[in-house]
Amino acid sequence: MITIRPSRDDDIVRITEIYSYYVLNTTYTFEIEAPSIEEMANRRRDVLNKHLPYLVAEQDGLVVGYASCNWFKPRAAYRFATELSIFFHKDACGQGFGRQLLSALIAKAELEGIRKMIAVIGDCLNERSVALHRFLGFSHVGTFKSCGWKFNRWLDVFLMEKNIGEGDTTSPDN
Repeated sequence: MITIRPSRDDDIVRITEIYSYYVLNTTYTFEIEAPSIEEMANRRRDVLNKHLPYLVAEQDGLVVGYASCNWFKPRAAYRFATELSIFFHKDACGQGFGRQLLSALIAKAELEGIRKMIAVIGDCLNERSVALHRFLGFSHVGTFKSCGWKFNRWLDVFLMEKNIGEGDTTSPDN
C-alpha cells in the first residue's frame, strides 16, 4: 500500500537519490551527470511556482517514487501542455505503484487547467514506461530516431500524449 501526497522540501534528498540511479545506470533519462540536491530542489521549486503538481509515493513512511509535470516548452502558448516525469526507486518498480501515482498526477494537473500531458520517454526499450502510459490512455504520436547518445549508443525518444479534462474541445477560457 502506498500513499500519494504533495512533495515536501524534506523529500528532495530521497527524490535526488531515486533519480540519480536512473541517470547513472539507465538510458531512461538522457542526463549524463546526476544533478545535485540543490539542482533538484530548484527544479521542484520551478514546478511549484507554476502551480503544477509535484507528487511523491510513500510506502511505510519512505518515499519510493515521485512524479511531476512542467510546461512542455517555456513559451506562454504552451502553458496548457505539460511534459511529465515519473520515477520510482528501482526496488519499487513493477508493483503497480506507477498507475496510482501517474493517475494522481493527471488529476492534479487537470485541476490546474492543464489540457494535455506529454510523455517524452527516453529510449524506446523502456517498455515499462511505455506500457504504463498506454494503460492510462496515452497514445504514441512519434519517435525521434537516434537523437540521444549515452553509454556509447544512439537512443530514440518515444513520444506519447494524452488529452485531459476538456482537452482541445473548448478554449481554455471556458
